[in-house]
Amino acid sequence: MVTVDQVPFAPEITVTKPLRLLGYGVTDIEIHFLQIKYNAIGIYMEKEIVRHLAEWKGKKGSELAEDDAFFDAVVSAPVEKYFRIVVIKEIKGSQYGVQLESAVRDRLAAVDKYEEEEEEALEKVTEFFQKKYFKKDSLITFHFPAASHTAEISFATEGKEEAKVKVENPNVAEMIQKWYLGGTRAVSPTTVKSLADNLGTMLAQ
Repeated sequence: MVTVDQVPFAPEITVTKPLRLLGYGVTDIEIHFLQIKYNAIGIYMEKEIVRHLAEWKGKKGSELAEDDAFFDAVVSAPVEKYFRIVVIKEIKGSQYGVQLESAVRDRLAAVDKYEEEEEEALEKVTEFFQKKYFKKDSLITFHFPAASHTAEISFATEGKEEAKVKVENPNVAEMIQKWYLGGTRAVSPTTVKSLADNLGTMLAQ
């Protein structure tokens, strides 16, 4: 069991097949020299992902962490991925939704892929988080199946039924992945570093 800021993450989970914990970290900000941690993150993937990253064999984790082309290859690799996000500091779901929305919109606009369909798909995700309250230990998951360019998002918190929303738009689903797996532009540098180190080790074998 790996713990991130006292939040436990199992080394392996099964969604449709066994997925390995390949990266973990936190999202945080620093205010007046105080580090405020918001979420603990666990990134699970099929270990077969290394087959799609052969080009980077022999590179150190520190090099991979700075290589955005490497993380683009991680995102586009046709393997199942599952992100487990556990709330450390409580906030309104709408705050998280707005952060996700602006990050995804900016990424789409930068590559000229922000059209009406993307706007609608993103609005659906923002609305999903709108009325939620992220109590400590609430759980957000993102599931990216290997075969389709979609995403399923779920939210679970104490005393409430699990809620889910599906993202059918492939461009939006891709940029949600990139929010967490976007190399130097990702939301959690600690997670990117951990992923780079672990994938680097696997590629060296």
